[in-house]
Amino acid sequence: MSYLKEPDYTHGQQAKTGILLINLGTPEAPTAKALRPYLKQFLSDPRVVEIPRAVWWLILNGIILNTRPKKSAEKYASIWTGNGSPLKVHTEKQAKLLKGWLGEKIASPFLVDYAMRYGNPSVPDTLANMKAAGCDRILILPSYPQYAASSSATAFDAAYAWLLKTRNQPALRTLKHYHDHPAYIHALAANIRDNWQMHGRPDVLLMSFHGVPRYTLDKGDPYHCECQKTGRLLAEALGLDAKQFRLTFQSRFGRTEWLQPYTDKTLEALGREGVKRVDVVAPGFTADCLETLEELAMEGRASFLAAGGKEFHYIPALNEHPRWIDALGQIALENLGGWVSDSWDRDTAQADLAASKQRALQAGAAS
Repeated sequence: MSYLKEPDYTHGQQAKTGILLINLGTPEAPTAKALRPYLKQFLSDPRVVEIPRAVWWLILNGIILNTRPKKSAEKYASIWTGNGSPLKVHTEKQAKLLKGWLGEKIASPFLVDYAMRYGNPSVPDTLANMKAAGCDRILILPSYPQYAASSSATAFDAAYAWLLKTRNQPALRTLKHYHDHPAYIHALAANIRDNWQMHGRPDVLLMSFHGVPRYTLDKGDPYHCECQKTGRLLAEALGLDAKQFRLTFQSRFGRTEWLQPYTDKTLEALGREGVKRVDVVAPGFTADCLETLEELAMEGRASFLAAGGKEFHYIPALNEHPRWIDALGQIALENLGGWVSDSWDRDTAQADLAASKQRALQAGAAS
């Protein structure tokens, strides 16, 4: 076993608790050159594409990576901002706001950071930086409310892979899901109500979740069920009856059947049926990204209007909504039990550390 180099250690250092937000990832730039390594890393993950490796290697390297980067780059360019990728911008802001929220509740030392499962900042690099900063306990907090093997589990895989190479491992906790957490549902409902207060209410609210292959449900993945529960709880919070909302799945890729009903087909059907106004929200995306800003807000709008619809509104993701930061803080705090304190005293802690260092030096420690 070859271990990673341990950071320098000095007796008397104050230990910290870390909270790591992990989102999916983003290319470094909206160019084919930047998309190729990003897509290769993403689509090489066996949790994302579950077909025999040898077969998939030929398809990925022989076809997809020679055609898709250019097409994807054009889509990313349509939503890219002056500050970069929307997903990265929002995730970074969420981490900063979460730090501020927790700072009002926690007295003991802690650190909040973020990482991307694919691309940068990477999970192993960020975990290494947190460890070097003194974090000996780290909570992994995925940006996926609904658990899926292809999202939450692979984020955990990246953290575990780093642990495997780490000699002096920090304690690690993982948060599997929060699809039915009251604060998360409340934040979703508040975000939608805020939008309706400005723009009025639609004939139909379409809740679009990222899709996964249908066989994952048959093999035991709980994702479909958790999306359904989120949708039901959100509809109840908004007081919607069955005719006033739809729950669909987007972003299907390849020829395999994915979870249905499909978002694009549903939007077309609603337009043909004479529904005048549709609002689309993506409850599973806590930060706006390509799948929301381009696939839903642009392609979805075009599909609905072309099919006869008259008015289309995309409701932004939770992003930095105050209710979401409050929910994120509550969820994190509930999962930090025993690791943080609201009664920690700096002077007492420093005195204890100084005494501990003195004992270590007397016992022969170098520093």
